[in-house]
Amino acid sequence: MGDGKGDGMVLHIRIAGIKAAAPTFHEQAKNLSTALTALVTTLDGLGKPWGDDKQGKEFGDVYSPQQKKIESSAGILVLGLTSIHEALVDLSDGHVDNDDLIAGMFTKVKTPKDGADSEGSR
Repeated sequence: MGDGKGDGMVLHIRIAGIKAAAPTFHEQAKNLSTALTALVTTLDGLGKPWGDDKQGKEFGDVYSPQQKKIESSAGILVLGLTSIHEALVDLSDGHVDNDDLIAGMFTKVKTPKDGADSEGSR
């Protein structure tokens, strides 16, 4: 840092890249939500489909106590993916607005030829 070898830019934000990535998070949130709903409704409808054999009992002994935590964790992931999508959209919109604001700060202000300010000072 501070060695003068960089281009002076701290962030290399590519708005097109952000806008292109945002829908992926939205789609994956929908896909995970659909999978979670299918898991919950199917298992609830089937009861304990893993059976009563040794392997089924071993699975059930491990899975059943953790089932609600697994479902809750997947729900949190859905919310997280949705939040990332919304944040990327907001970030890209805010970055464009900020660029426009900064550009406006450096736009030449037109003043009256006689040097009076906009209030009409004399």
